[in-house]
Amino acid sequence: MKHITKLLAGAAVATMVSFGAHAQEVTLTIHHFLGPKAPAQSKMIEPWAKKIEEESNGRIKFEIFPSMSLGGNPPELYRQVRDGVADIVWTLPGYTPGVFPRIEVFELPGVHLGDARATNLAMWDLKDEFAEDLKDIHPLAVHVHAGQAIHLTEKEVRTVDDVKGLKLRTPTRTGSWVIESWGAEPVGMPVPALPQALSLGVVDGGLVPFEVVPPLKLAELISYSVEGEGVNSRFGTSTFLFAMNKDRYESLPDDLKEIIDRNSGRDFAAEIGDVFNNVEEVGKKMINEGKGQVVKLTAAEKATFDDAAASVVDRWIEESKSNGIDGAKLVEDAKAAVLAHTK
Repeated sequence: MKHITKLLAGAAVATMVSFGAHAQEVTLTIHHFLGPKAPAQSKMIEPWAKKIEEESNGRIKFEIFPSMSLGGNPPELYRQVRDGVADIVWTLPGYTPGVFPRIEVFELPGVHLGDARATNLAMWDLKDEFAEDLKDIHPLAVHVHAGQAIHLTEKEVRTVDDVKGLKLRTPTRTGSWVIESWGAEPVGMPVPALPQALSLGVVDGGLVPFEVVPPLKLAELISYSVEGEGVNSRFGTSTFLFAMNKDRYESLPDDLKEIIDRNSGRDFAAEIGDVFNNVEEVGKKMINEGKGQVVKLTAAEKATFDDAAASVVDRWIEESKSNGIDGAKLVEDAKAAVLAHTK
């Protein structure tokens, strides 16, 4: 009898251990540089996290830390996720120049045509071509926003000659090259620093999408926001990385990894594109209802900027050679993929 009791007890313990292993619960931290009301959190990160929590029946939980509340500065986010300081981050590859030499292609003039969904799908199509850039982390999404407009505190601009000598904020080195090609002076800084830089006159304006106008309260500072019309209405874009620590991902049970994988593919890339396309009108409305106005350039006026920036693509292709990258092919492939998804 004692022997049977011992066997039953052992079986019960084994069952509990097995169930416990199967029902493993994990809490994952998400760190990013914008505030909790920014579309990146409220319309992208939070819905994504909620969906995964529901599909995992609560076995995966998330703690979101906006505004760099886990510490550090925005340029440190990639290293934080790579080294495991944070489980997941949302950041810009451009904050760590040289680490993502292939992904940069989508920031170049003439590649992104103003539709975040189209460019995100193009990035998904070409994911194997820039996989080397992501080898040290587990990518959840690589995406863009709708594209840069030129936001200015005082001066209205209509042609590239009007921006010569102005100091303009940019988040990336490719953005710096574009600004230099216009005869203006690039000032690199993470976007949370832009409002103070504008108010203190450190910069005359900046390249940002309308999406950040509400969370950064830019309508209180901007007199003119400049874009073109129709396809290719913006001045390039920035790429973004939503990524997980590789070891943390690998430590998850297979069924939980499958849930994350299912919510990190092509459909998620398209959803992100819709989010960033749809939030632009809110920012434009705030500019027009504030102290400023949205200026629409004619095709001829916009062409003066595009023609000046054409040399940036040649510069990037030439530099790519030193990294063993066929930059010309990558530019050609990226343009074709974006165009294929552009309506």
